[in-house]
Amino acid sequence: MSSASDWFFLIMGFFGGLSLFLLGMDRTISGFKGIAGNRLRWVLSHLTGNRFTGVISGATITALIQSSSVTTVVLVGLISANAMSLTQAIPVIFGANIGSTVTAQIIAFQVTKYALGVVTIGYAIEFFAKQEMLERIGRTIMGLGLVFFGLSVMGLSMEPLQEYQPFLDTMAAISNVWIGIAIGAIFTGLIQSSAATTAIVISMAATGLITLDLAIALVLGANIGTSITAQLAAIGKPPEARRAAFVHTTFNVIGALIWVPFINVLAAIAIRLSPPDDIARQVAWAHTTFNVANVFIFIWFTKWFARAAELAIKARPEDESRRIEPRFLSPELLATPSIALDHARKEIGRMGARVRDMVVAGVDAAISGTLADLDQVAAADDDVDELHARVVTYLARISEGEITREQTDELLGLLEAAGDMEAIGDAVSKNLVSDGRKRIEAAIVISPPTREILADLADEVIEAVDTATAALASDDPEAAQRAIDMKPEITARTAEARGHQLERLTVDEPHRFTAYRIEADIIEDLKRIYYYAKRAARVGVPGNHHPDES
Repeated sequence: MSSASDWFFLIMGFFGGLSLFLLGMDRTISGFKGIAGNRLRWVLSHLTGNRFTGVISGATITALIQSSSVTTVVLVGLISANAMSLTQAIPVIFGANIGSTVTAQIIAFQVTKYALGVVTIGYAIEFFAKQEMLERIGRTIMGLGLVFFGLSVMGLSMEPLQEYQPFLDTMAAISNVWIGIAIGAIFTGLIQSSAATTAIVISMAATGLITLDLAIALVLGANIGTSITAQLAAIGKPPEARRAAFVHTTFNVIGALIWVPFINVLAAIAIRLSPPDDIARQVAWAHTTFNVANVFIFIWFTKWFARAAELAIKARPEDESRRIEPRFLSPELLATPSIALDHARKEIGRMGARVRDMVVAGVDAAISGTLADLDQVAAADDDVDELHARVVTYLARISEGEITREQTDELLGLLEAAGDMEAIGDAVSKNLVSDGRKRIEAAIVISPPTREILADLADEVIEAVDTATAALASDDPEAAQRAIDMKPEITARTAEARGHQLERLTVDEPHRFTAYRIEADIIEDLKRIYYYAKRAARVGVPGNHHPDES
């Protein structure tokens, strides 16, 4: 370590190994999310019912995707989208800390010697696979191999430091626990991966560069530093999301600090749980011990954490502006396509609810409303257009990531369904509103019997829009089929209305031909609205996407 070239190769090896480690983590996380697919939806919707199942789900998801930061960021996205409450999220955040210890346990088993073999196996599976699932399994295995190989490269690059006395003296001088915690927190905050920090600490401990006590202090600091990712994800988000980040940070900071006086106890427990003289396993067990213990200590105080977060972060005053904003399209969920698609579906359902209100108001305004009523209905389409544009943009961003063929089909169906819902809004704001204005200009008064018949047809169409919207929002094939099966009833109502019109033509009334054209246009508009509702249900729900008929 006497020349500049020695330092150059050491630094290059260390950061090159770190880059391989982070690349492997990224591929592993991506692969696991692809393999899990829609199961992540199920876990988060079914295993967060109480605090203990929440802990289990958080630990399981984090153990699979090997990143507590990703789990927490997804939770921030779910809370921003009103899909999960803060109280539900807190146990999942706690469980994520347990799941994050799995990576350290795997690394501590000295698996780096098999790294290139794992890379080879993963690449072979991905290269020769004929099925998408096998490709993703191969990619995940290859990612794990890169993680191990990156650790190996970092370990080899640091070996010269074992004989470099100034470095050893510096490490010996860092006897202050607080300095170790600060270094671990800052380094983790910079690279935004506590797994990487823990892996480096284990490698340094295994090569004798640091003591067990210093290694534990660095890992405690890494637990604090990993909460920075959640804080960054919560910037600009609703109060509930920022409260989740607050809970994550508070839990990690308190959970690390309470162990400072007991580092010797942690070390003793870790030594007892590990094989003799295996310091890598000791660091891993210390990491697991304090995280598991923290969850068992704090799980009884979830309501207190929630209350503290509410006191620390006040709700923002309601925005008085009229401009509508999406409720479910959280950018943090884009990294998890299955959940992002689910929330795009919910936003389309919200869009459908507004469209339904437009149909109700539009029919009334077209038949008997004033110009002010018609203008109000036309203006309501601005919100629908805005939501449609935001949904399309969000789906486009999902498509830019790695998604399965099944998810691609779902995305295309949702894209078409959103277009169909927007087309209903246009049919109301342009066609029905135009019919109403023609009625007012011609001074036409639609007779009570005709109003009743048009209202009956409109009721059926509105029910179809309701059913299609429910099918889209909840991904319900049965509801979608009910909307499709309403076609005979709609056809019968349409025929009844047209028959009534023909009868009216034979009656000697003023403006009967003008009235006939306006009423015929209203009937045609309602028929068109049903067509789009039926089509939205058909293309937006998997299993119903097949060529449409008129």
